[in-house]
Order: sequence, then C-alpha cells, then structure tokens
Amino acid sequence: MSGTFDCILSGGTVANHEGEGLRDVGVRGGRIAEIGDLSRASAGERIDCTGLHILPGVIDSQVHFREPGLTHKEDLETGSRAAVLGGVTAVFEMPNTNPLTTGAAELADKVARGVNRMHCDFAFWVGGTHENAKDIPELERLAGAAGIKVFMGSSTGSLLVEDDPGVAAILGKTRRRAAFHSEDEYRLEERKGERVKGDPNSHPVWRDETTALQCTQRLVKIAREQRAIIHILHVSTAEEIEFLEAHKDIASVEVTPQHLTLDASLYDVIGTRLQMNPPVRAARHRDGLWEGVRKSVADIIGSDHAPHTLEEKSKPYPESPSGMPGVQTLVPIMLDHVNAGRMSLARFIDMTSAGPMRLFGIAGKGRIACGYDADFTVVDMKRKETISDAQMGSRCGWTPYDGKTITGWPVGTIVRGKRIMWEGEIATPSQGQAVRFHAAL
Repeated sequence: MSGTFDCILSGGTVANHEGEGLRDVGVRGGRIAEIGDLSRASAGERIDCTGLHILPGVIDSQVHFREPGLTHKEDLETGSRAAVLGGVTAVFEMPNTNPLTTGAAELADKVARGVNRMHCDFAFWVGGTHENAKDIPELERLAGAAGIKVFMGSSTGSLLVEDDPGVAAILGKTRRRAAFHSEDEYRLEERKGERVKGDPNSHPVWRDETTALQCTQRLVKIAREQRAIIHILHVSTAEEIEFLEAHKDIASVEVTPQHLTLDASLYDVIGTRLQMNPPVRAARHRDGLWEGVRKSVADIIGSDHAPHTLEEKSKPYPESPSGMPGVQTLVPIMLDHVNAGRMSLARFIDMTSAGPMRLFGIAGKGRIACGYDADFTVVDMKRKETISDAQMGSRCGWTPYDGKTITGWPVGTIVRGKRIMWEGEIATPSQGQAVRFHAAL
C-alpha cells in the first residue's frame, strides 16, 4: 500500500479483533486510515514500534480526579497525566466532587475544564440522586456524560441512594447502562462497631462480603423490575461473581487490578494504603474474581483511581480515608498478569477497550480498525520494571505497588494520532476532548 499519512506506526505487532500480526498503521485526520504494509508510504511522522505491541487505546471507566473541590489530592491535569504515563487514552471520571456532578451545569463545567487541559480524552459520570431522578432522561444524553452513577453505600449527602424506592426511581428513568457502587448502607451502619481503632485489618470485617452480596442481590432485583441494564463497579467477592453469572443479561461487571492482585495479608505490610471501598479481601475472593475473568462473568477492568495524600492516609484507622491511586498502574499490573498466564492478551484488550466501547456505547473508540479514532497503547511485553512511588504522575505521589517488579510496560500513549507519551515523557501538550457516545449523537 502507498499513500500519504499524518503518522505511521511501523514495525509493531498490532493486536486487535483479527488477532496479532506485524502490521503498520496509518493515521490521517486523527483516525485510522490504513492497516498493513505501509513501508512505501510517506508520513509527517513515523513512529518506530519494532519489538513492541500496538494495542487499542486503553479506556479506564472509573477514576476519581477530585476536581473541583479536592484538588490538593488530584486535579484533571495531574490525574490525566498519570493516565497517559500509564498508557491510558481515555477515562470516565466520577461525580463525587465538590460541587457534586448531578446536573447539566456541573457536567458542562467539568467538560470545559477538561478540554485541551487533560492529556487524554474523557467523559464524566453524572451522579444519580433522589432529587434528580426525574431529569435523568436528559442528563444521561448530555455531551460528555458517561451515564448515571449511583452510590448505594460509601458516600455522603445527596449522592447516597441507599433505599430500594430511590434506586427504582432512578432505574425507571435510565435508558443507558447505569453504574453502581454496591454496598448495603444499612448493614454498614449496623456494623460500625466492627471497626477497631488503629487496625485496618478490621476494614474488611466491617465491610464484609455479605454487605456487598446483599446489596448486589437487591440491585439486580430492582433492575429486573424496572427493565433496566446496570453495571456493578469494583466487584470484590467470590459470592457476587457466582451470583452474577446467572444475571449477565442485565448486569455487567467491573473488576479492579487491586482486587485481582492484592489480598488482606498486606494490611499488616502497607496498612491504610490498602484501605479502599469495597475492601481488598482474603485471597479466596481474589481467586474468585479470577474465576470470574476466566468465565467472562467479569466484563471490564477499571482502576477506581481514588487518590489521597500520604498525610491523609497516615491517619489512624478508621479516620484514614478509603481509596488508592491506580490509573497509571492498571496497564503494567495487568500485563504482568498476562505474562504470568492468568489471562490472554486478547482478554486484556477486550476488558480495557472493546469491552468499555460495547457496554457504554462509545463512538469511534475501542478498536484498531479503519475509521476509528487513532488511539493506541504501545507496550513492550518483555520489559521488566520495578514500580515506584517516584514514577507516579498523580499529585498524591504514591502507589500501593511501590517496589513491585513486573513484566510488561507501557512505552507510548497515542490519542487521536498524537504521540502524547513516549518512554515515560509527555511528548505533546494536553489536548484532551470529550468522548463521544452513540446515545448523545
């Protein structure tokens, strides 16, 4: 093939829906124009990918970038910097900011803050509440909206919708897939006495597996009654995987790298840095989640990047906040699992690009195919690295994986044909744009 392109990725192993093979990728106008032998073609830029894998751009559909309101922890620029340093080309950011993202004005403000300031492309979840349920048909179709997110536990103020009638009112209005934090708030309140001051080991005792399973069972029942489709975030228990296997017609499932990698034995090692909601649990739950990946009960991987400062995390439990950073480490941690034989590269691709595209109706992203946005995560599958706090682009400046040696590393992040990150350096000024969705076109 010959022609002229803005950019050619040459000599790499392209991994997409057709499998893996040595192919060049030609980009024109920010979109994929040709795939094949482009050795005779000309281009404004030729990126040598010899020895590297070219994957569809990784989409992280659950991050907390804290802006507006909590920018001492993170903001849209620093969070997206961490994302592209880790090979992530697009993120969906969560609504529990200050002010809460519960209306058209708050969403528009976030979109305006992100355009040409975030390093990757983006969308924002709109929080579902008792008060805005009637407005959901309009809210979920706004430009830049990933959909509706509901907290059934672990939140404050109007974002907490713990009651069945409140959840039913929201699901009765949704047409897109709504996302849920599924922990039973009533049980959490009843079990607060299980928390032991100064001992983070008590965190998964307080927020036990029944707290998660009970809420997920309630949620699925309501969704069936309302004929709605739902997405359950950061599933953390073997019991939920077993239950959800019978409800895949209406419920999609997210798992996180931390729940697939870490276990409760580490509370004695890294303390409150391991603290998140729902908790990192005993190893049997981690094994149950991997069974969910193997059987395709789990649909996608999200980082639940939720940064806090080390000063905040150093407070004695339970005064310490829940959450840990993860957007920058999603790709290397999961590639290490691929290299260890726990999942195939094709499965990783489906759970981080094609899967999010399919579940959330993303337009023009999620595949390496002609006509799609030229978003690529370029990785070295053989490269060994040791993850460290010093590498982190997040404002919080730490990672629970500090000191962990892994195999598989993101070398480049390309968004709409622009080389945003290469070899750990930001290569192009930020030019993030809102992700497009079929529901809003």
